Amino acid sequence: MEVLRVMRQIDDRIVHELNTTIPTASFTRKVNAAETCKHLYDSLLEAHASRDGAIKKCIAESSAVVNLLREERQKDSDDMTVLKQLRKEQTKLKLLQTELNVEEVINDRSWKIFNERCRIHYKPPPKK
Repeated sequence: MEVLRVMRQIDDRIVHELNTTIPTASFTRKVNAAETCKHLYDSLLEAHASRDGAIKKCIAESSAVVNLLREERQKDSDDMTVLKQLRKEQTKLKLLQTELNVEEVINDRSWKIFNERCRIHYKPPPKK
């Protein structure tokens, strides 16, 4: 989870980033706002894809462990160690699945802020 916190720094700092890099109307000649917005757009896309991939990879790995532990439990339903491991891994899996929902909220917030500040300076390419 610490890794996700570090990976989400760009989203946490988007307002500050936009406030310090996108000029107000009186300073537009001094900064290339279109280039700045394009760079931020690319950074957000990369960060969101990277986090999404990392979370989904962790979910897949945790699901595999849960399935293995379920098979072990079926072989020996009295083994409390396996049962404890299974419950712990199931909790971890639910937490990871929740992180996907959190990720969606964070991404939506970042894109909303980006669009509010950059819509007049940069038009992103159409999504495929």
